[in-house]
This record gives sequence, C-alpha cells and structure tokens, in this order.
Amino acid sequence: MERFDDTPETALGWHRAGKGAALATVVETWGSAPRRVGSQLAISGEGEIAGSVSGGCVEGAVVAEALDAIEAGRPVMLEYGVSDGDAFAVGLACGGTIRVLVEPVGSVLPEDLLADLVLAREGRIPVAYVTGLDVDRRLEREGHADRFRMDRSGFEADGTTFVAIHNPPLRLILVGAVHIAQALVPMARIAGFDPLLVDPRESFASETRFPGETVLHDWPDEGLRALGLDARTAVVLLTHDPKLDDPALIEALRSGVFYIGALGSTRTHAARVERLQDAGLSEAEIARIHAPIGLDIGAAGPSEIAVSILAEMIRVLRRGA
Repeated sequence: MERFDDTPETALGWHRAGKGAALATVVETWGSAPRRVGSQLAISGEGEIAGSVSGGCVEGAVVAEALDAIEAGRPVMLEYGVSDGDAFAVGLACGGTIRVLVEPVGSVLPEDLLADLVLAREGRIPVAYVTGLDVDRRLEREGHADRFRMDRSGFEADGTTFVAIHNPPLRLILVGAVHIAQALVPMARIAGFDPLLVDPRESFASETRFPGETVLHDWPDEGLRALGLDARTAVVLLTHDPKLDDPALIEALRSGVFYIGALGSTRTHAARVERLQDAGLSEAEIARIHAPIGLDIGAAGPSEIAVSILAEMIRVLRRGA
C-alpha cells in the first residue's frame, strides 16, 4: 500500500550504485486518472522501476522518456491520456489525463537534496519538496499547512511551482487490546494507518488475538515513549482502567499527536478530568481528549464502535479538532 512507498529511497540507492536514476512524479490529473497527484515512479538507468504513476497504463512510455532524460541530464514534462479501456484494466470506470515530471537524480535533482528528503522520511519529519521545470529545487518544513493536513501535493498559484508533500505514514497506537481493538486494527489498516498495540496484560495482547500485529507488553506510558509520538499519530485508549489509561493519557496530552480518544461514558470522563486536573494538566490540554470516544452514530457493539472511532480520527485529521 502507499504508506510503505519507498520510491525516493530506491532512486537514491540506484544513483549511488552508479546505475543512474530518475524520479517521475504525477503533477496534474484530469478525469479518472489511475494515480493521485504526487504519486511517484523511480527508474534506473538500466530500466528497473519501483512505484507507479498510472497503475500500469503508461509506465512503459515514462520509462523510455526517463532513460532519455537520464542520458541528457535534463528534466522533462510528459502528458498522457489514459484510454477508457486501459483505465478499466486497472479498476477504473473511465480514463483521464495525467502530467508527469521526470527528474534525473544528480543532474537535475541534486543527490544531497534527495538524501535530505530520504533522511526526513526516515525520521518521520513532514517535508515538502518544491520543484518544477524552472524552479529552484528545495525542501521546506514550514508553511503548506493545508497541504500537509490533507496529504495534498499540487501546483502553487503560479502554475509552475509544484509542491510534493512527503508526510510520515499515519499510525494508530491503541492502549488496551480489547474487543474493540480487534475490530479497529484491520479497519485502521484498510484506511491507511499502521496500528500498534500497547497492553501489559499478555492474556489480552496475545498473538492469538492479534496475529501478526506489533504488540508491546509495556506499561502504557512507557510503551508510548518507546514508540514515539508525533503529529501523524493517533492514540486511542480502550482499557477503561485508570491505572492503565491515565499514565498514557498524560504522555499523549503532552505530545503533538493529532488525535486522542478515550473510551468511557460522560460520567466516566468527568471523573477522568478530575484526576487529570489533580495531576497538573491544564484545561486546554484536557480538552484535547475526545470522550466519549467516536462520532455519535448510535454505535452498538465493538465493530460499530470501531467504525465510529475511525471516522472521528479521520475527521480530526482532515478537518481539525
């Protein structure tokens, strides 16, 4: 899935191996184009590829143009129409048009700039790569707030400056390996989140209940510190036990996570607020907690509650609290 995309890393590796490399980026689309703006394809000078710009419709043509661009040491802007038949083959009802910017590594996209981009991605640092045919290529960590929030690459108002957003993968840290978590983990994965579980109770957080998942049997606050908290992380607390939830809540509230939700009724949350106030948290900090957790859709049962939690997480991510 796209959250595991390593196209820039692959291009850098090919370039450093002496093969030559180029990055092709979808910079504009019309109609039902197979891939969204910002999607990338890495091409080596030996014709190897990684990633995708069209789901298979025009990759062959892009590779041929990229090989020429690598040899010439120049960028090129390509435009393709995707036929209805080709679009249908990759799961779309109709075709569209895409523009693709091809940038050879080294001669056009400086190696040190690509290395800095790869380093930022490794460190889970949101970064914007600013580029174009006649643009001073650079990385920007400030500004572009709307683009970062919406994961939206695109041209600026001048029509020539393209901003490629590189956000860290979304993560969901669940404290409490309960029934709701069993439903929420696969749903979150489908929605593009990497789920991680923290629960010291090994009978709950077992391989049998969560096969193949990353589970920490740490005390919740220690687990959150070990995993790291940032603006692309959501924290959901489901244990319904203050001894487990409260230390994790304090850790999360003092971090930059974009969403904090806690299971419990209005009465339960009122008691929670009092405990957090006694622990020294401010009113503004405590107000970040979404409780009772999830959108009010009349959910009944663990699976429907999981749906409501995931929907609320996405709403906060895209629209703000």
